[in-house]
Amino acid sequence: MPAEHRPRRKLRLWEAWALSVGMMGPTLAMGLNGAGVAGAVGTAVPLVFLLGLLGVALVGYGFWRLTRHISHAGSVYALAGSTIGPRAGFFGGFALLGTYLAFLACTLAATGVFVHAFLAALGIGNSGPWIVISLIAAVGVTVLNSRDTRITARALLLIEGVGILAMLVLSAVVLVRVGAGSAPRGQGFDLSPFTTGGHSASAIVSATVFAFLSWAGFEACTSLGEETAEPRRNIPRALVGSIVLTGILYVGVMFAETLGFGTDRHGVAAFASAESALSTLAGQYIGTWFALVIAFTAAAAAFAGALSSSAAASRLCFALARDGFGPSRLARTHPRTHAPVPALRTTGVIGVLLCAAVWAAGTGAFDAYYWFATVGVLCLLVAYAVAGAGVIAFTLSGRGGIPRWEVVVPVAAIAYLVFVFTEQSTGQQAPYSYFPWIVGAWCLAGAAIVVLAPERAQRIGDSLRAEAPDAEPADAEPAPADQTPGAPSPQPAQPTGLSS
Repeated sequence: MPAEHRPRRKLRLWEAWALSVGMMGPTLAMGLNGAGVAGAVGTAVPLVFLLGLLGVALVGYGFWRLTRHISHAGSVYALAGSTIGPRAGFFGGFALLGTYLAFLACTLAATGVFVHAFLAALGIGNSGPWIVISLIAAVGVTVLNSRDTRITARALLLIEGVGILAMLVLSAVVLVRVGAGSAPRGQGFDLSPFTTGGHSASAIVSATVFAFLSWAGFEACTSLGEETAEPRRNIPRALVGSIVLTGILYVGVMFAETLGFGTDRHGVAAFASAESALSTLAGQYIGTWFALVIAFTAAAAAFAGALSSSAAASRLCFALARDGFGPSRLARTHPRTHAPVPALRTTGVIGVLLCAAVWAAGTGAFDAYYWFATVGVLCLLVAYAVAGAGVIAFTLSGRGGIPRWEVVVPVAAIAYLVFVFTEQSTGQQAPYSYFPWIVGAWCLAGAAIVVLAPERAQRIGDSLRAEAPDAEPADAEPAPADQTPGAPSPQPAQPTGLSS
């Protein structure tokens, strides 16, 4: 492989983990996603998030299993391609590319939303069109991501770390005041939010869809498989850490938010109607100054989400171009930073054009955020399902030494993904009713490419045999830090079973 196509293995465990956390954006998730759950099931918000954690754990299991054997910049593209076949790999990767591009546009729009909100809170009412802020953010994330990948990881950790710290401080204050009986409305401490609150089991399960979306993007660290030291150890650990740690955070913060608003009818109504639950509670329990802190961390978290989305989208474009899908220039990396700069610039331009298109049509930043988020999540569900099918094939093949009874886990995960996709696609009002068709057209385009270009599928198979051999177990002796991904292993690789 030419030198310009060679990323360097330099990231550590926590740096890979930071990319997944940045993609999930816990600060934004905790500020926005609880209201929808409260509107559906009242006080049972923490219970729903606990069940949502179980659902995402089923999906995460598959990524954990496969990344112990496969490390690649293409994420689902390589995981499915190395287990089911190159056509399935490209299809899953193409769906995931749709996710990352939509998430980039979504987080650029969110940056416009929260920067405007923060400036308005400071008394700056006329801060210009939101598309200007999104454009500035796009330039910023492209420039940052074009530098050493460790800079991106550390920026993400700093931004989300501040946001998480602010959430923990607010949650602690809320719980202490509620427990001491000094809450604004005099509400007391109780554990009823961990019960169904009289709602049916079907309503509770349906509400887990809102919670599940809070973990969207947990797999982003898999796109750093060629840049992380000891990837077959560190990427699985980063996956588990991102799911478990954010799961604990989500359940705990949602419990605090529910008690903070109150478990009576008035409190539930206030929670369900809150545009930013964290900002509202910060103003009530600490003061206006802390609400400004929360508003600032929300704007920073939106930028961090764009930073993660740009990094993940560019790595996937890089991997696809390296195998012949797209201009060969996209498969080049910077000679000094080893970042895929052409792919970064291309995905940045696409994100801006998507935002500009909806802005020119008169769409506000808040609506743009939810529109692109919905499209991205629907594509992501398809990609997750393809990865789940790869886990099933890998398990039944016996190549990974996985007990065959564990196949029930990815089967259950796919069933849950189908449920979530159905919930997100049916009974929606326009324009949300259009988005499943848009996603279907995108995925069909991906399927058509591999059907009409079989020689490209063969090239994918050859590339994955060289670059992502699944014979190396997670506890094998790691390659030297400067070894080129895709270079021949000192141990003979077993056949991957790919078909053209």
